[in-house]
Amino acid sequence: MAGQGSTAAQRGLTEQDVAAVREETSSGRTVTVWFTPAAVGVPAGGSAKVLAVGDLAEGDFIQVRPAGSRDALFCSPGELTRSRPARGSAKSRQPAETATDHTEAPPAAAVRPVRARRAAPPAEPASATPATGRPAPEEKVVASPAPAQPSKPAPARPRRRNERSGALTVSLTSTGEGDWKVEVLVGTRRVVPATPIQAADVAVVSRALPPAVAEVITTALAEARRRQEERVAHLREELDAAQRTLEQLGVD
Repeated sequence: MAGQGSTAAQRGLTEQDVAAVREETSSGRTVTVWFTPAAVGVPAGGSAKVLAVGDLAEGDFIQVRPAGSRDALFCSPGELTRSRPARGSAKSRQPAETATDHTEAPPAAAVRPVRARRAAPPAEPASATPATGRPAPEEKVVASPAPAQPSKPAPARPRRRNERSGALTVSLTSTGEGDWKVEVLVGTRRVVPATPIQAADVAVVSRALPPAVAEVITTALAEARRRQEERVAHLREELDAAQRTLEQLGVD
């Protein structure tokens, strides 16, 4: 009977686990998870680091990087667990899976070719026997060619978790203070959350875009610069006033 740790590893992440992983990842902490047998294209029991947890409540919205790999995969909660599997659990399943593969088809030696025997002609009357008294030649047995053994179908290609489909959407957003962020969606899935970028980088990118788009971005950058200049001027006035007050309070 399997222990409680094995049962937890089979169960996958609960809603409470997903909420905890999202909070820890957002705070910058490193979260380690393990793949359950439900994971596709990766060995069960392998570990991975959580990169991000999307806002979706269903489907593959947890982004992880398997140990020893540079690829990022998207998994569902049922494919991951926070319970470390028992040692050797991943290796112990491999011999069983290999044995199962060998028992799918019977060995080639068990398939015997079918030999077809041609029907003998009807017996002739005694009067038809040649006068020489020699016995009639025996009918030869002709073996038909053995039917070709059907080839074993190729195994289905495992689905790779990092294959993405859908329209790619890159969004740039800015605030009145001149702060810019970029966000990337594949279909309805957020693959890159809102990430801050420098206004100078936005200005460089806008030069490679169509003139209408570049004009909108340039206008937004100019307006943000104007507001910051006004703020700087106001702060300087306050600083000068504070400096004069400080000089008046000086003691000779």
